[in-house]
Amino acid sequence: MIVVTGATGALNGATVEHLLQRKSADRIGVSARDVAKAQHFAERGVRVRQGSYDDPVALRDSFAGADQVLLVSSNDPAADVVGQHRTAIEAAAAAGARRILYTSQQSAVGSPYLPAAVHAATEAILADSGVAWTSLRYGFFGSLDQLLGPWRQTGVIARPADGPIPWTDRADLAEAAAVILAGDRSFDGPVTLSAPAVTLDDFARFLTELTGRPIKRIVVDDEQWVTEQMENGTPEFVARLTLTLFQATRSGYFAGQEPLLAELLGREPRSAADQVAGTLAT
Repeated sequence: MIVVTGATGALNGATVEHLLQRKSADRIGVSARDVAKAQHFAERGVRVRQGSYDDPVALRDSFAGADQVLLVSSNDPAADVVGQHRTAIEAAAAAGARRILYTSQQSAVGSPYLPAAVHAATEAILADSGVAWTSLRYGFFGSLDQLLGPWRQTGVIARPADGPIPWTDRADLAEAAAVILAGDRSFDGPVTLSAPAVTLDDFARFLTELTGRPIKRIVVDDEQWVTEQMENGTPEFVARLTLTLFQATRSGYFAGQEPLLAELLGREPRSAADQVAGTLAT
């Protein structure tokens, strides 16, 4: 059995959908904090059990019988996230899982991007768990407006100096995770799943071509940008955390491209330009 956490969210929920195309529903389980939100999976024959990274007893029950467990990284800003991950890893090991998979991030080790430290610490726990493990180091995904700022209103992408960033389609990552979980090939340790990297200059070009409106890229001094974000209501710690992303990209931490995502999908991953086009169409 394959048990997936975080399946009521967009990323791992899509992974379960892809698993259902490859495995019978009775071979798939979901561990959810709120089982009511996973009812649509239960109605299709997926085993749904309550589980929380803060409740090791419930987790062991939700992981029972699992050959593989896919752990989504915690997004609780008030929690001891590494501690939560340790609890989940230990619960999966105690439940007898033969392999633990974890949604990590490209360049998890050594990157100045602050969330990377959590992923690196989690990978270290996995390595010491005594269970075979795979860390799915995903390329970046999420809200383009969060990355680019209010370009629609201003006509400019005003951000700190940047470098290549592998903006990757979340749907592609979900599908690739399902291919790994359902396949016969073992992936040991960290594997990188990302689309080709692009810069904010590239995004400005994409937007100009797609909208017919000139969108400019303006480089803003780091501290000036943090100050402007705070003046617009962003908490300082959030602004400084985001700043470390730009600092990491311009230091080249995300410049490399790996072919594995395309190999797993059997096609090229959706490009950043295609993702921008899709965003504008919605």
